[in-house]
Amino acid sequence: MLEFYFSYGGVLKRLRSGALGGEMDRLAEHFFRLGYKRASAKIYLSRIARFSRFAGTRCGPMPIHQDVVDSYLGAFTTDTPRIGAVSALGHARRVAPERFIIAVPSEEDDPDAPLLASFSDYLHRVRGLEPNTREGVLLGGRRFLDWCRHHHPGQDIEALTAKQVLAAVEYRLSLSTTSGSRTAATSHIRTFLRFLYWAGRHHQDLARVVPRTPSWRLAHLPPRLAWDDVRHAIDAIGATTPVGIRDRAVLLLLATTGIRNGELRAIRLRDIDWRTGEVFVRRTKGKRDRVVPLLEETGAALADYILRARPKVDSPYLFLSFTPPMGPFKCAAPVSRIVRKRLRHGGVELGRVAGAHLLRHSLATQLVGQRRPINEGLSGILCGGPVSSVEEPLAKDDGELCLCLDPF
Repeated sequence: MLEFYFSYGGVLKRLRSGALGGEMDRLAEHFFRLGYKRASAKIYLSRIARFSRFAGTRCGPMPIHQDVVDSYLGAFTTDTPRIGAVSALGHARRVAPERFIIAVPSEEDDPDAPLLASFSDYLHRVRGLEPNTREGVLLGGRRFLDWCRHHHPGQDIEALTAKQVLAAVEYRLSLSTTSGSRTAATSHIRTFLRFLYWAGRHHQDLARVVPRTPSWRLAHLPPRLAWDDVRHAIDAIGATTPVGIRDRAVLLLLATTGIRNGELRAIRLRDIDWRTGEVFVRRTKGKRDRVVPLLEETGAALADYILRARPKVDSPYLFLSFTPPMGPFKCAAPVSRIVRKRLRHGGVELGRVAGAHLLRHSLATQLVGQRRPINEGLSGILCGGPVSSVEEPLAKDDGELCLCLDPF
């Protein structure tokens, strides 16, 4: 498979030398399977080959220890090539994990690791928190432990006092600038202290001494856009390239349904009911499934994306990344970048908050202003009038996709 990217015999011989020489063909197949461009795959393979030759002089045919990796990365004097080497070695580890000896962090490296692992299990099994929520609470617990270790070195967690807890809370609040961040900081500390009491790591429930910070939900309106700005940004997207077709479908779906970032990323192809004009949304914030109406313009944009622009990748998810490795969006950042990019190109002035939730708030504000519930208000908001059922057969390679959209 390596011959697909390199043709000179001397280059192939050099690539197949070193500690990872026997894995280079597997790595080439790995990049080909993930859909990397030819030039990008050659860069990655060259980076891995350089490390392979370096490791070959250190450990020969033996498995590569973490010390060898650290020594190689430490030789770089600037960040850019080091970041590229780290990325390339990440692929090598995934393809040939048996060639690396993964160093397990000891308690000396991270003395809080066992406690935080138990805390994470508690959040998952007892509290039932979702992964993203768990990450935030875990970060709050780690920051609390770091403060305790810095201000009271050598003290066991069982000796923690209410006075020390209040001092830690005061420090965290001094770093918070908004009512939301203050509420989150105290909530995370309170949750961690409840865990300590629940797990028998402390004889007192110190969560009771953590003060509650005032946070009035209706004290201010959420950030939002004028609906004319949303319409203008969508119209400014050129549907002439696969990326443009996808981005237009993304913004239309977000703007006309008000779904969240994570809900959009979780939509699968089979979740779209073309005949009834509905989208099945999985595992919402309240851990419930729901159905949202699909407008004619949004449905047409989705059909255009599926038939003309969606990458030919074996994935059940609707929206996929065009950047190799092609596949579903793994986190919220790519969708937020799409929204920010398209709003800026549409001439919209963006503040600190700009993402899928900005479109959600804009839709809600528009509906509230018109005093209309979502099922009655959607048809007139974006398209300028009521939507009638249409039936338009769209040609597809494996048959015919019948687009019948009636949001009611």
